[in-house]
Amino acid sequence: MISLYKERSLVFNAISSVLVFLLLCVSGLEQVQAQETENFKEFKGVVMNARSKKTLEFATLSVSNTNISSVSNLDGEFSLKVPLESLGESVVISYLGYNTLRIPLSQFTAEGNKIEMVEAFEKLPDVNIADVDPYVVMRKAMENRGKNTLKEPLIVKAFYRESIKKRRTYASLSEAVVDIYRSPFSSEAKDYVTLDRARKSTDYRKIDTLVIKLQGGPYNNIGMDMVRNRDLFFSYDMFDIYNFKFDKMVNMNNKNVYVIDFEQKRSIVEPFYKGKLYIDADTYSLVKTEFSLNLDNMVKAKKFFVKKKPINADVIPLDTKYIVDYREQDGKWHFNYSRIELSFKVKWDKKLFNSIYNISIEMAVTDWEVNEDKKVVKSRERMRRSVILNDQASGFSDPKFWGERNVIEPDKSIDNAIRKIQRNYEKGTP
Repeated sequence: MISLYKERSLVFNAISSVLVFLLLCVSGLEQVQAQETENFKEFKGVVMNARSKKTLEFATLSVSNTNISSVSNLDGEFSLKVPLESLGESVVISYLGYNTLRIPLSQFTAEGNKIEMVEAFEKLPDVNIADVDPYVVMRKAMENRGKNTLKEPLIVKAFYRESIKKRRTYASLSEAVVDIYRSPFSSEAKDYVTLDRARKSTDYRKIDTLVIKLQGGPYNNIGMDMVRNRDLFFSYDMFDIYNFKFDKMVNMNNKNVYVIDFEQKRSIVEPFYKGKLYIDADTYSLVKTEFSLNLDNMVKAKKFFVKKKPINADVIPLDTKYIVDYREQDGKWHFNYSRIELSFKVKWDKKLFNSIYNISIEMAVTDWEVNEDKKVVKSRERMRRSVILNDQASGFSDPKFWGERNVIEPDKSIDNAIRKIQRNYEKGTP
């Protein structure tokens, strides 16, 4: 949920038509730091297509025999921090439609690693494409959700980043490392988040008379987990809401994957989703999804995003994009990465020019463990579901702020914004 405050208050909801993402301001989100020793080694590089040299965004890099992983950024660049005791392992690199690579860490250098991936063109065996019924695939995917995911409670370490841009200029940038306490799959209990550390910087001078804040923080991304969030997609109601169509079959992690297109039925008036589901042909597990909110009914679509607004302004959603990626380990699939992109226009009465805003929210799981002791964190120590990573600018002046934690390497535009923030700190003008 995106809120725009000042004397006049605007609130936007980054929501699904079923699931509402909520957040609000919370204390205790100042810069968090702790003493650390460097008991890890960091490796940086880029993932690209071996033939075209095009960089590959959102490729997953994981360390064998551990739960450690990272994700390449929009420029295909990655940073992977590996504990010293795991340096004898290999890095497994996977990307949709490409052959999975396994490279020993001993072959990596500290920087400049170029990982070239080859597209998977092998013939898909024993599959009669003409016989693939998308409705059968979807029913099996829904029925097998419990089999394909860990049933135990988990403690998940994740990196979270959100940014707000007015056109091409960053007005707000927040980053955090969080711990997510995930309840067992069969439980009705809600997942919750605790803050490890965070840094953020906001310059509201760049966004006119509006103060834009994103509400919900990591809860937005957790809510996009279709497998665990029964209200979002996988329920028997989905057959009344959506039409499904088989698109093709692709290779992912050396496995056959069905690509199923879905779009809401024309008779449905309320805005729902349209996009693609990538479903493993063997286990019927959801391995990836890309979708957007249907904005055809603009009157109703705006109500999903706008809670309050100035009387003399109209807020128009221009585009939405959601990406959710899952990772397989030991025969089970885990929520691995999600990204939300929103674009909207604020149109003011009696003003010639409109204001365009772009918001991105992403979260990558970097490690996890089974919560064997069933540890529970007290309510006052949890991040509120109404959380805002608020206005305080802190942390960007410290190049070693993240320590041994794995984070998403900033893409070029964000990296430039961070460098500018750091220069301002050096000048004493945060």
